[in-house]
Formats: sequence, structure tokens, C-alpha cells
Amino acid sequence: MMTLTKFGVREWGSAIVVAVLLWGGCYALIRYGHPAYGWSFAAVVAVVLFAFCAFFRNPSRTIPADPQLIVSPADGVVRDITVLDDFEFFPAGTKTVRIGIFLSVFNVHVNRTPVAMQVSRVHYRKGEYLDARNPEAGKRNEAMTIIGCRSNQQDFPVAVRQISGAIARRIVCPVSEGQLFAKGDVYGMIKFGSRTELYLPADKVKVNVKVGDAVRGGETIMAEILEAVSAESKK
Repeated sequence: MMTLTKFGVREWGSAIVVAVLLWGGCYALIRYGHPAYGWSFAAVVAVVLFAFCAFFRNPSRTIPADPQLIVSPADGVVRDITVLDDFEFFPAGTKTVRIGIFLSVFNVHVNRTPVAMQVSRVHYRKGEYLDARNPEAGKRNEAMTIIGCRSNQQDFPVAVRQISGAIARRIVCPVSEGQLFAKGDVYGMIKFGSRTELYLPADKVKVNVKVGDAVRGGETIMAEILEAVSAESKK
């Protein structure tokens, strides 16, 4: 099932109103002797409206039920996988794996939670608007990060960072501290071309994707929680 995301109501609602007005002009052209121009322009308006609304699409996804599986927070292509010695929002000394996903304007742009999690912090960073494919974009661009832990497992930190791009100029993240999410829940979006980063504790997961892989938010398995960690959490 395909729906339009609530985060784009203003944009796609305005686009529909403008399209209706333009179609009114097309009707006038057709009625008053210029049918070729009228129908051609009407077709162009229809294509542009379809493309615009498609950007704000929110397709239903089949979320893997296994709690040990970590899913992609976005649609796109894996751009880089990096192990960090330290990540500012995780406990000191935590080795962290960062998986960067590039979203083109043709991708679905809603963001989803990678695991069932409780948000402990939401952090906004002002920044630049470099092309999201630029390696420096993750460090220098405007960004919004939600940080928390896997549900019922305080020692398993998780973070997702939305990063703006050269075209993307608006990050939507109506998330509050303490908010609970099920795995695969839609929590926000980035409007027009961007980058999303997933942060996980490196010693507690096995990464299942590689650079160049196409991923789908809520469906693609990005990593698996190691059995030793799973066993420990059940004690």
C-alpha cells in the first residue's frame, strides 16, 4: 500500500491546489480554440504533480519480526561503513560502527527507527549544505540526531542521524526525549536529497551490508545483534 507522508502535507497539498488552478487554464485553452496546447500543458502538469507527490510517498513495509535484526533507517545506497574509536553520544570508549546511506531525490525520504528503541536525546546541529555525497557532509552539514537505546537493553546504544544536502534544506524530526518507537516506525523525513547515518556499538553487531548495496527503510537488514549479546540481555 502506498500513501503520502504526513510530513509533506503542506508541500503536496499546495502542489495539488496549484495543479488544479493550472488545469483550469488548460481547460480554457482547450475550450477557446487551442486544444493541442491545452492538452499538452495539462499532461505536463500531471507528470510534475505525480513526481512531486511521489517524493513524499510513504510505502508500507514488511518489518522483520526478529528482535535481533536491525533494519535500515532509510531508502538509498550504502555510501560508507566506518568504525569509530569514539562517538560523542555513546558512552566513552565505545567503538562504534557508522553506516552512511545516500538518498537521491528518487528515493523514499521518510526515516524509520532501526530497532525498537527509547529516545534519550535529540540533538540538532547547525551546518552547511554540501552535496550529501561529499565525505565531509557528515561532519559539516546541518544534522539532526536521535540517540537512545534498544528497548529493555540500556547498554545497547543506538543513534540515527539525518543530514541535509545541497538540495535538502529541511529536516523534519518531531521526536521528544523519552519517546518509544517500535522497530521500523516512521519518525521523520529529510526533504529533497540527503544522507542518513546509522550508529551501532561495533562489538555487539555483525554488519550485513556492504558499500554499494541498495537498501530499503524498515526492510533491509543492516546488522544482526550477536548471540552473546542477545543471551546476556535475557538474563
